Amino acid sequence: MAYVSVPNDLSKVKTKLAFNLTKRQLICFGAAAVIGIPAYLFTRTAIGNTGAMLLMISFMLPCFFFAMYERDGLPFEKVVRNIVRSKFLWPSTRPYRTQNIYAYLSSPRKEVQQIGTKNKMPARSRKKRKV
Repeated sequence: MAYVSVPNDLSKVKTKLAFNLTKRQLICFGAAAVIGIPAYLFTRTAIGNTGAMLLMISFMLPCFFFAMYERDGLPFEKVVRNIVRSKFLWPSTRPYRTQNIYAYLSSPRKEVQQIGTKNKMPARSRKKRKV
Protein backbone atom coordinates (compact mmCIF):
# COMPACT_ATOMS: atom_id res chain seq x y z
CA MET A 1 0.00 0.00 0.00
CA ALA A 2 1.33 3.48 -0.86
CA TYR A 3 2.08 5.86 1.96
CA VAL A 4 1.75 9.64 1.64
CA SER A 5 2.69 11.97 4.50
CA VAL A 6 0.13 14.67 5.21
CA PRO A 7 1.17 17.71 7.25
CA ASN A 8 -0.63 18.18 10.56
CA ASP A 9 -1.36 21.87 9.98
CA LEU A 10 -2.90 22.35 6.54
CA SER A 11 -3.06 26.15 6.91
CA LYS A 12 0.70 26.34 6.28
CA VAL A 13 0.43 24.56 2.94
CA LYS A 14 0.66 27.08 0.08
CA THR A 15 -1.05 26.66 -3.27
CA LYS A 16 1.36 26.22 -6.15
CA LEU A 17 0.40 27.56 -9.56
CA ALA A 18 3.09 26.80 -12.13
CA PHE A 19 6.60 25.30 -11.96
CA ASN A 20 5.91 24.53 -8.28
CA LEU A 21 5.91 28.27 -7.47
CA THR A 22 3.32 30.33 -5.61
CA LYS A 23 1.52 33.27 -7.17
CA ARG A 24 3.71 35.71 -5.23
CA GLN A 25 6.90 34.02 -6.44
CA LEU A 26 5.70 33.98 -10.06
CA ILE A 27 4.90 37.71 -9.94
CA CYS A 28 8.22 38.63 -8.34
CA PHE A 29 10.29 36.44 -10.67
CA GLY A 30 8.42 37.91 -13.66
CA ALA A 31 9.14 41.43 -12.41
CA ALA A 32 12.80 40.50 -11.98
CA ALA A 33 12.94 39.23 -15.57
CA VAL A 34 11.19 42.36 -16.89
CA ILE A 35 13.70 44.58 -15.06
CA GLY A 36 16.90 42.54 -15.38
CA ILE A 37 16.97 41.24 -18.94
CA PRO A 38 16.51 44.63 -20.68
CA ALA A 39 19.04 46.16 -18.26
CA TYR A 40 21.58 43.53 -19.36
CA LEU A 41 20.81 43.83 -23.08
CA PHE A 42 20.99 47.64 -23.14
CA THR A 43 24.12 48.01 -21.02
CA ARG A 44 26.37 45.17 -22.24
CA THR A 45 27.72 47.20 -25.16
CA ALA A 46 28.49 50.22 -22.98
CA ILE A 47 30.04 48.57 -19.89
CA GLY A 48 30.87 45.06 -21.11
CA ASN A 49 29.36 41.68 -20.35
CA THR A 50 30.70 41.38 -16.80
CA GLY A 51 29.55 44.84 -15.75
CA ALA A 52 26.15 44.36 -17.40
CA MET A 53 25.74 41.00 -15.69
CA LEU A 54 26.56 42.48 -12.26
CA LEU A 55 24.13 45.34 -12.89
CA MET A 56 21.44 42.87 -13.92
CA ILE A 57 22.02 40.82 -10.76
CA SER A 58 21.84 43.93 -8.56
CA PHE A 59 18.51 44.88 -10.19
CA MET A 60 17.05 41.38 -9.89
CA LEU A 61 18.13 40.49 -6.32
CA PRO A 62 15.52 42.66 -4.55
CA CYS A 63 12.75 40.96 -6.53
CA PHE A 64 14.09 37.52 -5.60
CA PHE A 65 14.33 38.63 -1.97
CA PHE A 66 10.69 39.80 -1.97
CA ALA A 67 9.65 36.47 -3.47
CA MET A 68 11.53 34.12 -1.16
CA TYR A 69 11.93 35.83 2.24
CA GLU A 70 9.52 34.86 4.99
CA ARG A 71 9.80 35.20 8.72
CA ASP A 72 7.28 33.54 11.01
CA GLY A 73 4.97 33.06 8.03
CA LEU A 74 4.98 36.79 7.14
CA PRO A 75 6.34 38.15 3.84
CA PHE A 76 9.13 40.73 3.79
CA GLU A 77 6.97 43.86 3.49
CA LYS A 78 4.85 42.89 6.51
CA VAL A 79 7.97 42.22 8.56
CA VAL A 80 9.36 45.66 7.61
CA ARG A 81 5.99 47.30 8.37
CA ASN A 82 5.96 45.75 11.85
CA ILE A 83 9.54 46.85 12.53
CA VAL A 84 8.82 50.42 11.41
CA ARG A 85 5.68 50.56 13.54
CA SER A 86 7.40 49.28 16.67
CA LYS A 87 10.56 51.39 16.31
CA PHE A 88 9.34 54.69 14.86
CA LEU A 89 5.56 55.13 14.82
CA TRP A 90 4.48 53.80 18.20
CA PRO A 91 5.94 55.08 21.47
CA SER A 92 8.79 53.00 22.78
CA THR A 93 7.75 53.43 26.41
CA ARG A 94 4.74 51.64 27.70
CA PRO A 95 2.63 53.95 29.88
CA TYR A 96 0.80 51.20 31.73
CA ARG A 97 2.42 50.23 35.01
CA THR A 98 1.22 47.74 37.54
CA GLN A 99 1.07 48.51 41.22
CA ASN A 100 3.42 46.16 42.99
CA ILE A 101 2.39 45.83 46.61
CA TYR A 102 5.45 43.76 47.38
CA ALA A 103 7.77 46.62 46.43
CA TYR A 104 6.35 48.66 49.32
CA LEU A 105 6.92 45.80 51.74
CA SER A 106 10.49 45.22 50.62
CA SER A 107 11.53 48.90 50.68
CA PRO A 108 13.07 50.35 53.87
CA ARG A 109 10.39 51.81 56.14
CA LYS A 110 10.21 55.55 56.65
CA GLU A 111 8.73 57.13 59.72
CA VAL A 112 5.40 58.79 59.24
CA GLN A 113 5.29 62.32 60.62
CA GLN A 114 2.14 64.10 61.57
CA ILE A 115 1.27 67.36 59.90
CA GLY A 116 2.25 70.34 62.04
CA THR A 117 4.91 68.52 64.06
CA LYS A 118 7.51 68.65 61.35
CA ASN A 119 11.06 69.02 62.70
CA LYS A 120 9.81 69.26 66.27
CA MET A 121 10.82 66.99 69.06
CA PRO A 122 8.17 64.85 70.72
CA ALA A 123 6.55 66.24 73.87
CA ARG A 124 8.24 63.77 76.21
CA SER A 125 11.75 64.73 75.11
CA ARG A 126 10.95 68.45 75.52
CA LYS A 127 9.86 67.97 79.11
CA LYS A 128 12.99 66.02 79.93
CA ARG A 129 15.26 68.76 78.61
CA LYS A 130 13.54 71.50 80.60
CA VAL A 131 13.86 69.68 83.93
